[in-house]
Amino acid sequence: MTEPLRIAMWSGPRNLSTATMRSFGARADTSCVDEPFYAAYLSLTGLIHPMQDEIMASQPDDPKTVIEALTQGPVDTPIQYQKHMTHHMVDGIPRRWMKEVRNAFLIRHPARVLTSFAKKMDEVSLEAIGFPLQAQLFDTVCNLTGQRPLVVDSDDILAAPEDTLRKVCHGLDIPWDPQMLSWPSGPRPEDGAWAPHWYESVNASTGFAAPPGPLPDLPDALKPILDAAMPIYERLARYKV
Repeated sequence: MTEPLRIAMWSGPRNLSTATMRSFGARADTSCVDEPFYAAYLSLTGLIHPMQDEIMASQPDDPKTVIEALTQGPVDTPIQYQKHMTHHMVDGIPRRWMKEVRNAFLIRHPARVLTSFAKKMDEVSLEAIGFPLQAQLFDTVCNLTGQRPLVVDSDDILAAPEDTLRKVCHGLDIPWDPQMLSWPSGPRPEDGAWAPHWYESVNASTGFAAPPGPLPDLPDALKPILDAAMPIYERLARYKV
């Protein structure tokens, strides 16, 4: 039996990550895994998140168990799409396994990330929106594989879904599938236990939202985080498809 192609898409929160998972999940040849390190991240950090009990009960919190499933576990489709949050990859979670999957990075302008994240969480920090670890993981993949991974900007997907996703498919060496442009509304079996708190908008969707408008104005309290995140975003954006 041919080994499946395992795609690890690395994103910060509020980066269009769930809609992109919906897009890949609409392919007949692809199955999806939703944020498999979430429970491990909460266990290692001691942080308390919405729906904490449900998250911890739904996933293993041992990183090695998660890694074994992601790299060697059975997959019923030719492609497995793994949706990962960059900020979950804290100290205590090994990274060498990333050499065994095909990595890609989903980025978004930090002003948009901060605006969206602040609506869902009371405490906002540079680490919580995942930018520092996204840069670290990008470098990790480069060092492990000797190649620069694919980078895609969520604004580009919204502005030109077919054109951008065609480029993504080409970069991942998979065929373009027009089914990626739409999906039925509602939840999916692969959705994480946290979906009722975070996925209201995507569950109401049947495709990608309209192109983004002007960048939002941020309150003064969030501007230092924006200033710290911008160099990371701009560095990765240089490589986007």
